[in-house]
Amino acid sequence: MLHGLRQLATPLADGGMRVVADAWVAFEEGRVAAVGSGTPPAGGERIDADGMVAIPGFVDSHTHAVFGRSRADELERRVRGESYASIAASGGGILASVADLRRRSEDELVELARPRLLAMLASGTTTAEVKSGYGLSLDDELKTLRAIERLRSLVSLELVPTFLGAHAVPPEFLADRAGYVRLLAREMLPAVADQGLARFCDVFCDRGAFTLEEAETVLSAARDLGLGLKVHADEFENLGATEMAVRLGAASADHLLRVGESGIRALAGSRTVATLLPGTALFLGLPYAPARRLLEAGATLALATDFNPGSCPCASMATVWTLASCGMGVPLDDALRALTLGGARALGLQDEVGCVAPGRRADLSLFDVADYREIPYFFGENRCAGVVRGGSVVWSRSSPQS
Repeated sequence: MLHGLRQLATPLADGGMRVVADAWVAFEEGRVAAVGSGTPPAGGERIDADGMVAIPGFVDSHTHAVFGRSRADELERRVRGESYASIAASGGGILASVADLRRRSEDELVELARPRLLAMLASGTTTAEVKSGYGLSLDDELKTLRAIERLRSLVSLELVPTFLGAHAVPPEFLADRAGYVRLLAREMLPAVADQGLARFCDVFCDRGAFTLEEAETVLSAARDLGLGLKVHADEFENLGATEMAVRLGAASADHLLRVGESGIRALAGSRTVATLLPGTALFLGLPYAPARRLLEAGATLALATDFNPGSCPCASMATVWTLASCGMGVPLDDALRALTLGGARALGLQDEVGCVAPGRRADLSLFDVADYREIPYFFGENRCAGVVRGGSVVWSRSSPQS
């Protein structure tokens, strides 16, 4: 039982929002048994929240947390006027991270990624998707996915692995794009599926990445192997990737900085989640995705960090909340829904996490604020004071190694 909460704020599965003052949450076998206000029922193990505010644990449904070195040098180049595309063309960008990761062992990747994931946990995230995509060869992609699998037992986060072999065309295939697509569809994906190393397959479909035809080839092969689908869609150019994602039944279409009215209509009439990554737009100096248009059309929104070494080295979902509301005009309650239930839906976990209600897994994050709206208000500060996962405290500010 978690008691002594100043306030509990949670989106509800039916679309509403529940805010409970002087709240308590009862747990049973790792799940929420009841939520109430005032004097809690007697009995059972008790966790004193000491006047904190609770929300569902953040569900970060788009990250690239397994990588080698940072690319802080590229920030300096962009500030001086170089574009993301020109930096990539000169040997930077994704392929710089590929060259770095290929030189590293699986043990190194685990060692480097663990503190990043712990930082996510310490900012209130309890579930995170993690992609491969900096290996771009069979051995290096499998190495990355095995690292993610090992990390699942080393951090108190639920990790959802995604295969992103179609992140970029590797240098050795630049003169044979079709050969790399065949490798993805005929060798890499079957190996990933056979070893059970990923729940989803993602493809970067955009200018400078993969064409619609190439993306559909890879995604269709993944679907035939039983993997869920995700698409990096319409980030730099509107190629129709969002419409393709919807047509193929993808769980989510992500980025959407350049999505058009046709893509918005397609999302609104589908089960595909529009996953927006405002930290990336900020870091690259690009216009934000049309969040209000998507909301008004009836699309389901998720908000995620896109935590990665090149275009968004930010692990804080609270910061994403601020950017979504102040930068994209997403109302605070809609943003909280997108950071929790929306992310859960983008990962196929909408019946498990993202909401504090009876039957859901007891994943909550506690913040040292007077009201849940102060979480995005105090931007740049980490007000997270504790994290509960499955009804147990897995991190607290007073005992960070717990």
